[in-house]
Amino acid sequence: MTRFLYIVILLAVSTIAFSQPVPNVEENIPYLMTFGPDAETSWGDDDFSQAFFFLVPEEYTQAFFIRVFDPDTGGEVDEVAGVFNTRQVYEVYGGETAWSDPDARETHPDGNYKSGTLLASRAFADNPRYDNSWYTFGPFNPAQGEYVEQYHGRIFKIICEGVEGDDGNMYRFFLSTNAEENRPIEGANAFAYEYSFRMHNTNEEVAHIYPYVEVGTKSVRISNFDWDSDGSIVVISVARQGQEVNMSREDNWAEDELVVQEEEIGTSYDFRFVKSSNLVRNNNVVVNVRNQFDEAMPFYTIPIGGVPKYRGEVEFEPIE
Repeated sequence: MTRFLYIVILLAVSTIAFSQPVPNVEENIPYLMTFGPDAETSWGDDDFSQAFFFLVPEEYTQAFFIRVFDPDTGGEVDEVAGVFNTRQVYEVYGGETAWSDPDARETHPDGNYKSGTLLASRAFADNPRYDNSWYTFGPFNPAQGEYVEQYHGRIFKIICEGVEGDDGNMYRFFLSTNAEENRPIEGANAFAYEYSFRMHNTNEEVAHIYPYVEVGTKSVRISNFDWDSDGSIVVISVARQGQEVNMSREDNWAEDELVVQEEEIGTSYDFRFVKSSNLVRNNNVVVNVRNQFDEAMPFYTIPIGGVPKYRGEVEFEPIE
């Protein structure tokens, strides 16, 4: 069995009972985060751009929509730096190379990262109409995506990028069959190669990301930016009870390397972000994971193969 066919089978098993909010319920992440280009990186965004990919299974042939919650930068949800002056652009891409171009799968907005065919675009600033509400892109035809045989589906890309200002935009996505409501596509999934997100403002909540360990992976390197020494980052897998990795301070990167164990091949890791009792409020974090070939590994919002467990549940208490 090839590694890609194995992924397809696990994707089908993993997504039957789940929907497509991004972040997903299992990740327990409040919001994705992108700042304007004039922001200080110490606020928690290293490059002011974020790309997500949506996988639509080949069996699905109806129109669909990509919905964005709170797409503007202003009001209740977002993070202000003085006064709101930020404009951000959302762009949806399909067509050949939308995913397969190597620059599209990198962790920085360099080169041909806006590969593919531009299907929709919209700029948002401070607009009360979209504060704490949804904006819908589409309808899209699944045939407009890039067909990827190893996933047995079509992939679409959405990029959120700051183009003016210094405020923080907090937002979420939903892949929906309906323009007005969040209705999931059975068998769909979403993934990214780097996550920029807002942490909870309580140490009672634990955030998660779920990189998948493909056949042939010998080691993984997790990098995190601007964690502000806010607790710990703990690795759970089928073979690890809870291994801590290096965490970053304010406005710097930290990394750690894990040797992949045989039992972990073909499963997902669970990187848990556990805040301390002396929590940092409004903490924004950037995370990516690479294999031994320095290739960025995708985080699936619905973890392939399910949430990993180490021969039973492992409970974490807040760090004192």
